[in-house]
Amino acid sequence: FMVAATQNPIEYEGTYPLPEAQLDRFLLKLNLSLPSREQEIDVLTRHASGFDPRDLAAAGLRAVAGPAQLAAAREEVRKVSVAPEVAGYIVDVCRATRESPSLALGVSPRGATALLATARAWAWLSGRDYLTPDDVKALALPTLRHRVRLRPEAEMEGVTADSVITGLLSHVPVPR
Repeated sequence: FMVAATQNPIEYEGTYPLPEAQLDRFLLKLNLSLPSREQEIDVLTRHASGFDPRDLAAAGLRAVAGPAQLAAAREEVRKVSVAPEVAGYIVDVCRATRESPSLALGVSPRGATALLATARAWAWLSGRDYLTPDDVKALALPTLRHRVRLRPEAEMEGVTADSVITGLLSHVPVPR
């Protein structure tokens, strides 16, 4: 099954942050920016003219794959080879989060397996049957940003999870 959830940065009244153990079970956290003024006007115009967001066909959306194709894709992703050096790189990146002075909580082993899975899928989507460190770097932020906790003093200094992870990616040695 799949869960897609949103997190609103305001109006927390009556809601509570998820515990780290539950956040760790979400595969990705994507940050989406607000639409431009023109895009927002377009949204309102469509709604004013009777657009129903539950009617996917009317929105021009159609399925591009069914259950059989998704199962086949998952099987192909499992075939993406992972060199021991690249597996070690994933572990080193995740372990570096546990040693970062800016973080109170680093990435768990579950997070490392999630990074392996997302990077392999990225490699497959890129038309390759092997994993590279660049694939790992490409998926590190969306896969890891919600799996770390900043120290309060780092937060007060304006440090973000993304900046810590980006910094670690620039310091952890990349296998050749």
